[in-house]
Amino acid sequence: MLIAIDAMGGDNAPECNVEGALAAAAEWSDTQIVLVGDEARLAPLLKNKPSNVTVRHAGDVIGSDEEPVKAVRRKKDSSMVVAGRMVREGEADAMISSGNTGALMTTGLLVVGRMQGIERPALAPMIPTLDDVGVLALDLGANMDAKPQHLAQYALMGSIYRNKVHGIAKPRVGLLNVGTEPGKGNELTKEAYPLLEALTGIHFVGNVEARDVLTGACDVLVCDGFAGNILLKTLEGTAGAMFALLKEQFSKSLKTKLGAAILMPELRSLKGKMDYKEHGGAPLLGLSGLVVKGHGSSDGNAVKNAVRQARIALQADLVASISREITGSE
Repeated sequence: MLIAIDAMGGDNAPECNVEGALAAAAEWSDTQIVLVGDEARLAPLLKNKPSNVTVRHAGDVIGSDEEPVKAVRRKKDSSMVVAGRMVREGEADAMISSGNTGALMTTGLLVVGRMQGIERPALAPMIPTLDDVGVLALDLGANMDAKPQHLAQYALMGSIYRNKVHGIAKPRVGLLNVGTEPGKGNELTKEAYPLLEALTGIHFVGNVEARDVLTGACDVLVCDGFAGNILLKTLEGTAGAMFALLKEQFSKSLKTKLGAAILMPELRSLKGKMDYKEHGGAPLLGLSGLVVKGHGSSDGNAVKNAVRQARIALQADLVASISREITGSE
């Protein structure tokens, strides 16, 4: 099992990627990790490098503000593109990047390649829920526009992911909408509803409202990338605001500070529930190889968890399982 990490991608690169790679290498000695990036910048961070961590030099970097298609086409020696090429050519079983989301999507499409039968790959992060089971939501930002048949493909891919990677026998699939009745929504959701209802191989539970996502109304949430990304950013912003408000309230007096000290273990547990770093990353489902997108502000722990996530997906033969289901081949 060999996993390539885009060492130069992310707000805290390359330090966070090296830290996460070393932690993952120490925990899973059967996994080879290749850090793809500027050798001169990586070498000082790898003085005690274990045998299952190596470096592949890539002299260029795709910045967070660059136009994705132009950057991927012009910067063929960038760390992200080199890692993608390793997956395409069979040198790596998976790649992880916390870099430019649009550029990673473009790398997936132009370098790694789209899976046969899939029109639009989807970004599929886990959203934490109150019951700790979580919900896999897709698409949450890879494609701003979608057609009804794309949502049907998302439903199938998400259902397979939850079954293979998380062991859920019959994942409940919900369609993000403004009401639970079948006739609710815009033209996209109205046309997608009967497609999901008729789709064999999934357990469709109907429309799901945004307010019910965190209570575990479904295991897989299907939506277009525009609505999905708004949902994701709203949840992240709400969680951040809530903890900032709690911190302010608990700092007001000696009495509240003492109360905070007593409640600290529970507060840390609550924060951990809402922390994206614990999930590691989001797979780009629908590509011919395994590509995992880490959060832009990932730290070492998030990168390590992305490696864990990639390992599970590889062990479950996720990409081949989705391909077989989509194409109907054995």
